[in-house]
Amino acid sequence: MMMDLDTLEEAAALVYRVVPPTPQYCWPLLSRRLGAELWVKHENHTPIGAFKIRGGLVYLDAVRRSQPDIHGVVTATTGNHGQSIALAATQLRVDATIVVPFGNSIEKNRAMAGFGARLVEAGRDFQAAFEHAMELAEREKRHFIHSYDPLLVRGVASYGLELFRAIPDLDVVYVPIGLGSGISGVIAAREALSLATEIVGVVAANAPTYALSFAAGAPVSTNSADTMAGGLAVRVPNPEALDIIRRSAARIVTVSEAEMRSAMRILFSDTHNVAEGAGAAALAAAFQERGRLAGKRVAVIQSGGNIDRALFAEVLAEQDAE
Repeated sequence: MMMDLDTLEEAAALVYRVVPPTPQYCWPLLSRRLGAELWVKHENHTPIGAFKIRGGLVYLDAVRRSQPDIHGVVTATTGNHGQSIALAATQLRVDATIVVPFGNSIEKNRAMAGFGARLVEAGRDFQAAFEHAMELAEREKRHFIHSYDPLLVRGVASYGLELFRAIPDLDVVYVPIGLGSGISGVIAAREALSLATEIVGVVAANAPTYALSFAAGAPVSTNSADTMAGGLAVRVPNPEALDIIRRSAARIVTVSEAEMRSAMRILFSDTHNVAEGAGAAALAAAFQERGRLAGKRVAVIQSGGNIDRALFAEVLAEQDAE
């Protein structure tokens, strides 16, 4: 999935009609903890609190142009992708139906409905919701939106361009992996700018499909993805995303639930930013690898801050091991 700089610039310009560039800050307390110069790319500062909105805007703009009489769209999500499609659909006056698994984040569900989407609950996890959404789209003759698509990647690559242009001499960037659009976008931006920055993917230990697939050199599905990090709760990898990650990422780091929860607390105490589990995963990975980062310039992607209040309160109340 090669994307030249002109293509990414065009997509970024479309994104900026709705979403201004997000900041990247070097937080001194975080840098001190890590023992390296640490930058945080704050995708939790978008209108939906996550990076996904960038891809939704670019994708639906293309669909609206190619299918002016479109009846509506359907997609499946655990939250941030759904908010992206819901908001973008509202902007472009397209009817959106979002399928979520039972037990999904209450506050993410409220946000999607608030942006104007019809919400449908089905299945026990993302994969089951995804399969139901495909059936629903066929039955209702609606356009189905996968959670991974080159157009989505083209849009989310805009945050990679922002980061690399702000700090062009980064040594390494840690990027959380859900289905793969975020890390694919960062890779696309790095390659379009001809940089040598190392890109490291991050997955949850309880949802290791991409780590297993990366090691095996082929897709490896899992039977469950039982993690509090909804954005990482994937058990079937996307083959196209996996191919890009295998070719262009240095490695994949697996982080535990405890490590993500600790990183959420650290982000709040050191920066007063709220991170959901997936949004804290990259920082957790950097801390896990702190021994190899001394003296380097490091960035982590805080991919989102959409966590239910009760869960966040529970995480904040926990004590870190000394």
